[in-house]
Amino acid sequence: MARSRQLAPGVGRFSRSQAASRRGLYKGLKKSDKPAPAEVPAHKEVQVGGEKNAGTRLVPTSKAPRFYPAEDVRQPKKSRKSPKPTKLRPTITPGTVLILLAGRFRGKRVVFLKQLESGLLLVTGPYKVNGVPLRRVNQAYVIATSTKVELGDFKVDAKINDAYFAKPSTKGSTSAEAEFFEDGKPKAKEAFPEAKSTAQKEVDKVVVAAVQKQEILAKYLKATFGLSKGQFPHQMVF
Repeated sequence: MARSRQLAPGVGRFSRSQAASRRGLYKGLKKSDKPAPAEVPAHKEVQVGGEKNAGTRLVPTSKAPRFYPAEDVRQPKKSRKSPKPTKLRPTITPGTVLILLAGRFRGKRVVFLKQLESGLLLVTGPYKVNGVPLRRVNQAYVIATSTKVELGDFKVDAKINDAYFAKPSTKGSTSAEAEFFEDGKPKAKEAFPEAKSTAQKEVDKVVVAAVQKQEILAKYLKATFGLSKGQFPHQMVF
């Protein structure tokens, strides 16, 4: 039997778990599953004497407690607030050029198309001009400029909504290795969906035509936004 020799008064050489492991106490533990408790009905029928007592009566199986807490248990407050649609900033209208401040394409200039039901903004580069595809962005992370692309009566297809950007759900738990490797080799990259590629081309066709009508606008959209020393965005007019 291995004892935990004391290094100092009250300080053993081994911890409690190490000492128990060395002594082999875990071998004697009895592990058995307890049988599931039988379901007890909430009421039971009891025979009652007396001519006017109907003979039987339903009585609760477990009696209510004789005592109750002196203070009432606080109930969580019910919220009467209902979710409201996100209000769009008045400076953002269809065709407005926005500057992205966060995300993969931060610093890029994009064209605003419409607001989705979730409150996010649908924007495009367009992809053919500066490489920014159809994306959803939060209006808190954009700067609205005074530059505008005249889109006319162009309306984005109704199929381009929040569900359009949803990722396919994978059922079951997969390991990190299975996610990136297959048969010991790097997994082949999935092809871009043809439907999304077609939708991107349809939108870009209209936006690019509108951009080309204005001089130097294509170069403006290609240029990235940045600040130099001593420049402050709140003092600028975009």
